Amino acid sequence: MADRAPPAQRSDYVDFYPIQTRWMDNDAYGHVNNAVHYSLFDTAVNGWLIDRGLLDPRHSETFGLVVETGCRYHSEFSFPDRVTAGLRVARLGTSSIRYEVSLFRNEEPQAAAEGFFVHVYVNRATRRPVPIEADRRAAFESLMKDVA
Repeated sequence: MADRAPPAQRSDYVDFYPIQTRWMDNDAYGHVNNAVHYSLFDTAVNGWLIDRGLLDPRHSETFGLVVETGCRYHSEFSFPDRVTAGLRVARLGTSSIRYEVSLFRNEEPQAAAEGFFVHVYVNRATRRPVPIEADRRAAFESLMKDVA
C-alpha cells in the first residue's frame, strides 16, 4: 500500500466557507456519515458562488454540473461541530473547473476530510458545455493556489 499524503492544512486554502453540522448528519456510529461530506462540498462551493453573485440557482443562464467527485477521510466529526470548508481551484479549463475542498472541524488546523469535484459549465436550456464567463473566471482565478 502506498504512503498517504498527510492531511491538508488551513494554510493550503485560499478562501473559507463556514457550515454548521446538523443533528441529522450523524449516523448510527455517532459521526457525520461519509455521504454527508459530499453534500458539504457542494454546499460550500455553491454557497460561495451565490454569496459572490456568480450563481442564481433558478435563473442563471449557465451553471456548473458536477461530473466527477472524490474524497479522502482523515478524522471524524459530528454534530454539533462547526465545519469550515477550505476552497481552492486546482484546474481551470475553458468550460470546466476542478475545485478542491477540505473540511476542517471546529478550529483544527488540519483537514478532517479532503475532497474535489469538477463542474462543467452548461447552458441552462441546452445542457451543452459553454465557456466560463469572464466574471466567474476572474473569481475562480482568485481561488487558484499552487500546492506542492
